[in-house]
Amino acid sequence: MQKTLLTICLTFTLLCLNHANSCAQRVYQDKPFLQEYSVKYYLDSPKADLKAVGVDRNGVVKVLSSKGLMMPHGGQFLYPGTLVPDGRYRFIKDKKLTDMTLSENQFVFLSDKAVLSDAWAGSLYQSHDLAKADHLAAGADFTFLVSDGSQLVLVSREKNVWEGKLDRDEVQEIRYQPSGKQFFILGKTGLFTFSTTSQKLTKVLDGKNFTAFDVASDSRIVIGTSEGYLEWNPATKKSTVKTKLPATDITTVEVIGDKTWFGTSQGAFAVDAKGKIDYYYGERWLPGNEVVDIAKGTDNSVFILTKAGLSELIFKSMTLADKAKFYDQQVRTRHIRDGFNASLSRMEKGNLATGYLSDSDNDGLWTSMYLGGEIFRYKVTKSAEALQNCREALDAMERLYTVNPIPGFPSRSFERRGYIDQLSDPDRWQHSDNPEWDWKATTSSDEVIGHMFAFGAMAELVDAPDLKKRAIALMDTLMDHIVVHDLYLIDYNGKPTQWGKWNPAYVNNFPTDVGDRKLNSSNIIAMLQTAYHFTKKEKYKKKAFELMQQHGYLENLMRPMEQIGKAPEGADAYSKMLSEGWNHSDDEMYFVGYWGLYRYAFNDTLKAKYKQAILDHWQAERPEKEGAWNIFTALTGVQNFDLNEAVWYLKEYPLDLIDWAVKNSHRKDIELMKPNFRNQTTTEVLPPDERPIQRHNGNTFTLDRTGGNGTSEHSAGDIWLLPYWMGRYLGVISAPVK
Repeated sequence: MQKTLLTICLTFTLLCLNHANSCAQRVYQDKPFLQEYSVKYYLDSPKADLKAVGVDRNGVVKVLSSKGLMMPHGGQFLYPGTLVPDGRYRFIKDKKLTDMTLSENQFVFLSDKAVLSDAWAGSLYQSHDLAKADHLAAGADFTFLVSDGSQLVLVSREKNVWEGKLDRDEVQEIRYQPSGKQFFILGKTGLFTFSTTSQKLTKVLDGKNFTAFDVASDSRIVIGTSEGYLEWNPATKKSTVKTKLPATDITTVEVIGDKTWFGTSQGAFAVDAKGKIDYYYGERWLPGNEVVDIAKGTDNSVFILTKAGLSELIFKSMTLADKAKFYDQQVRTRHIRDGFNASLSRMEKGNLATGYLSDSDNDGLWTSMYLGGEIFRYKVTKSAEALQNCREALDAMERLYTVNPIPGFPSRSFERRGYIDQLSDPDRWQHSDNPEWDWKATTSSDEVIGHMFAFGAMAELVDAPDLKKRAIALMDTLMDHIVVHDLYLIDYNGKPTQWGKWNPAYVNNFPTDVGDRKLNSSNIIAMLQTAYHFTKKEKYKKKAFELMQQHGYLENLMRPMEQIGKAPEGADAYSKMLSEGWNHSDDEMYFVGYWGLYRYAFNDTLKAKYKQAILDHWQAERPEKEGAWNIFTALTGVQNFDLNEAVWYLKEYPLDLIDWAVKNSHRKDIELMKPNFRNQTTTEVLPPDERPIQRHNGNTFTLDRTGGNGTSEHSAGDIWLLPYWMGRYLGVISAPVK
């Protein structure tokens, strides 16, 4: 019995060693979560001042303006609508409306003469005597409290029930509390209550610079000020002041569900019951940043009214798999240029019907990363569509090698003849032998490592013989070029490109603390291993061991990240230039290269060392919560690779990948750090949907994006689909769970 039990335990241990993912690593169960996005409606009439927004029981949205009632027209995600005059009730447009509210989920309006509504068969029309009335709140049984900023009048269907006045204060807002049968009236310097039973007006709180408020519960009143907000408990009379906020000049407050929403002159933010803040700034979310009103919508939405228009924030239930499907359509319909994974550029303020698919220095790299994701997708799902996407992306990458006359040399990009002067970096472009095409030279090392990653993944995981054969042929011709040319990438002019250099004379010339010495060593070993693994040509294995044993490349790639920094005093100018700060493009090259470094290691001893180097790098990157780097780290089988943070990245990335202007540096709720080598600006990284859109070679701690508002759209192919499908392939993200 004991021998049998021991055999079972040993067998299970061996299974765990052979299948580390299933035994040691947690798996995220892909259940639905709330994905938010915005539908915007811009104000076409610049002379109209927007005042309030509301939604009635029928889902009808009305906006009150200085020009009368308005309504949203058109509009869907990524395709904004407009605010237009609401002429559905022809004769109400003649009323001088100054405020509106909801009673029994029906619209009630305030004019200079009366409280009125088109609900209840139009029977509600109650006159008041305040010619300049501009504040209205609905109580119970069709009672309403009206104010002109000083005078207060309680009206009902029968008569004006009560009249009063604030003591040396000015009414900012009125709210009704059903449980207490009382109205709360906010002044600039105090909070008052008015009991509908005793008809007594009482000051309950002194303060200053009050601007807006809402009654959250019997024990919590939330009051906005010009310097933050406070939460006041009517029972205990105690207040809690909040100033560590994205913006402190509160213009409106609205409690919706378990969140309290605040409008400011610099966007809107919501605070949940645990104190977590979600910030909405810029045209990713809002037509303008000066918020004037917030209202609960239908189907879990929130309306935010700004001086420039209306935004509906929609919270849609979806899984990561649903999000992947959405992003796949985004890539295929708007971001494929000659098979490349490309960006949409020179748009007109987010208009997707404008702009063009642009070339890039890194067409091969971005396409490699998208191709990698589609390879993983095909391996997991056997999708014919994914396989066709792989085929088309490989066609584009293969042509990078044939459009130029240099054997084994990958072009950066190619484009049709006759437009060199209109392309980026025209000095890098060369004419092809084909009179219809030009190609881009000066290819860099980040292109090469991306190619080898994709070729290796395809050769290993795609069961289409023709694609495997082509992938292996491409990796062989590329690495043959590099080995034959003494570990240099030789351009059309017979000279090495600026960054295509892995020769020891170049690599080991850097001081040990300059990152390029470690990076280039790691990349070339990964590429040589990949080439040997699939071609079995000894020259690749021989060269790799020569570099590791005779030129210190193993020591270079194993050097801890904590030793990487600025070049020391006395270093050459080139080394100093390369090490002025942390290079996130280097991070991208490292992690993309780790696939071949770890996956195709020559032996288990080296594999263990490589794992140590990968985990050391991952530790340095953990504060960034970078989804791709955490998922790449999972390939080592390590139990902790920040799965929660990887999923957080995937969930929080916005559906809108347009490069809108973003600003966070003004926020009071973030802790700024002193300038440092890693260019980490804050102690905690912000969610992806609150910061600028960027690829994996960007700094996740970048706070602002000020130029080119809405002029380009990124592709989700490399940004999101790669880490998601790699996670699915590695088994750390499940298929969707119902």
